Amino acid sequence: MNRLMVNALHMGIAAALAMGISACNRDASADAGLANGSSSAEAGSTGAGAKYARVVSVDPVRKTVNNPRQVCHDEVVTHTEAPKDQHQIAGTAIGAVAGGLLGHQVGGGKGKTLATVAGAVAGGYAGKKIQERRQHPTETSTTERKCETVNDSSTKVVGYDVRYEYNGVTRTVRMDHDPGDRVQVQEGVVAVSDAH
Repeated sequence: MNRLMVNALHMGIAAALAMGISACNRDASADAGLANGSSSAEAGSTGAGAKYARVVSVDPVRKTVNNPRQVCHDEVVTHTEAPKDQHQIAGTAIGAVAGGLLGHQVGGGKGKTLATVAGAVAGGYAGKKIQERRQHPTETSTTERKCETVNDSSTKVVGYDVRYEYNGVTRTVRMDHDPGDRVQVQEGVVAVSDAH
């Protein structure tokens, strides 16, 4: 009885090994078929299906765009206003009157007239100088908004110049995306629907 069980066990193991080996052979032949199919696709076609060309290079096409914008800031501006009486007429006149009155107090006769004139001249000169020293330009400060236009430039990719080789001929086409390492072709020209 024991011998019968051992023989059955040996036969079961042998059957399992035979099935495993045959499954491995099927997988190996399927992998070989896929490998043959992919190499023919890279060579240019997959029989009656889509045809592909090998991408040689992809160069991005860039465009610089200027985006003008306004930049504003507040700036304190000081305005200087000259004195209203720039020639010190008021000081000269007041000084001349005062000097003339003082000169008129001195002397008599022709000397009185001469002293009055001299006092008016001296008083006018002194009044002018006093007003000159006391006069200062008027300064006012205001806040003004100042704006200027600046250009912010940015560069963006607007397309790709793709060089591809098909049947020994190299061509270039502009595309809106990077196709990767191959592109789909129709009779030597890149197809509208490109392979990614």
